[in-house]
Amino acid sequence: MVAMTAMRLVYASVLDLRTDEAYYWTWSKEHVLSFLDHPPMIAWFIRFGTAIFGDTNLGARFSGIVAMLVMQLLLADIVRRVTANNVRAVILALLLPEAALYYGLLMAKVAPDTAMIPFAVAMLWSLVRLAQSNDGRWWLATGLFAGLALLSKFTTVMLAPAVLAFALVPDWRWRWLRSPYPYLAAVIAIAVFSPVLIWNAEHDWASFRFQAVRATTEGAFSLRTLGEFVGMQFGLVGFVLLPVTLFGTALTAWRGYRKREPIGILLSMAVLVPFAYFLWKSLTLRVGDTWPMFLWPAGFAAVAINVTRMPFEGWSVWLVKSTAFWARTAVTSGIAFVVCVFLYYMVVPWNLTGHTDPIGTEAGYELVAARTEAQLKATGATWVATTDYRTYAMLRWFLRGRVPVVEINERGRYQGFADPGMTMIRDHVGIYVGREPENNLPLWNETTAVRQPLERVVRSWRGTVMDTYSLEKISGWTPDLSPPPDTTFFRWRVLVMLLPSPVVGEGGSRKPPGFHSRPA
Repeated sequence: MVAMTAMRLVYASVLDLRTDEAYYWTWSKEHVLSFLDHPPMIAWFIRFGTAIFGDTNLGARFSGIVAMLVMQLLLADIVRRVTANNVRAVILALLLPEAALYYGLLMAKVAPDTAMIPFAVAMLWSLVRLAQSNDGRWWLATGLFAGLALLSKFTTVMLAPAVLAFALVPDWRWRWLRSPYPYLAAVIAIAVFSPVLIWNAEHDWASFRFQAVRATTEGAFSLRTLGEFVGMQFGLVGFVLLPVTLFGTALTAWRGYRKREPIGILLSMAVLVPFAYFLWKSLTLRVGDTWPMFLWPAGFAAVAINVTRMPFEGWSVWLVKSTAFWARTAVTSGIAFVVCVFLYYMVVPWNLTGHTDPIGTEAGYELVAARTEAQLKATGATWVATTDYRTYAMLRWFLRGRVPVVEINERGRYQGFADPGMTMIRDHVGIYVGREPENNLPLWNETTAVRQPLERVVRSWRGTVMDTYSLEKISGWTPDLSPPPDTTFFRWRVLVMLLPSPVVGEGGSRKPPGFHSRPA
């Protein structure tokens, strides 16, 4: 566990920030209650890390390292309490997340999920304490952690069925229905979540409308999106660990409902309900790679508990031994795979997966930023314009505030943001940086800008061209950074994740021209 934590620290320190990470880093520089894309917790997490390590790769990602450790300790304590201090089960609970690529390595990549996961697990931990102590005050802690999880990501609501089943299926249901504690917990959760509610009330409920697109849109039936979802779960959870976790969770559900055991019901429903929902959605839409990552920790706890329970429940000796064997195999093979992925990105100099590499597709922005800075000096320009949030975020990260960087469209993303430096923008020459062919979006026809091509910059990773960018000098126009909501420059664009079959564009991009997926 110590060695794996050290590996994550190296990974977090050395690997350049990805576009979404840089985007969330820009949030950490603002002082607003919430954001269009997500609640504010991820910005607070990044601000915590950069307050310690500065605006460095490790500073931006440090909270993810801490979140992983907190999650592991909470899982270990859940298992310890349920198994009556079974040391082998506790060790298994600590090692299972290390054996999953997402938790063992990629939680070092900061995202709203990394903020949500420890709070979601803490909510489950509070309910386990409630079940074992019968002390209703643990509902209050549950409400607190639920509110903090909601402040991290809206998908926390998908754990609500597990909490309801935990409270209502066992024989104690009438006790909690008559108790004030569950209702006080709901009040606490809403109060903690109130910054998001206040921000949305002031901005026409923008976040909820933004996120509702994914929940309400239906596409055509597609085996491709189903295969992508299942394959992604095998990759991020583990080729052995995923079936082991699903088996352990299913057996925990059977045990929980058969005996009306609150903890078994809680852990299994926290996995099965969200997983079933994402599986269903994947039949028509592309499910983001990290969206289901909050559900698997409960499954890991179920696996560790299940291994200790099976020998005493009359299962065949073969099945008991086979379950323990596959759990151990999942740990050893999973950790080996995580280490191999780490070595591939840290040591191996070749690109073995071409344009589809998840790290390579977002690498190489440093050269784009360097050429942009060179053109700023050569032309006397004083600001930088972009037309997508990814380029905007990476240029802000690399230019570090030396000149204002603005995304001139999608201004709905930046409601309440501080003045980026309008005195350096108004009536001054700027440099536009646009990914081809998006540098010729129709929105330019609505401006008076005079555009002069300067150069083209190739963004590549380990010898593979990922994208080409056009750098242009723009003059005769000052962007409106607070345009009316019904204008082209305010509206955010369609989500590519809703498309069943992403098109491979120029430079190997999997996004169709003119579209960007929002950060997941």
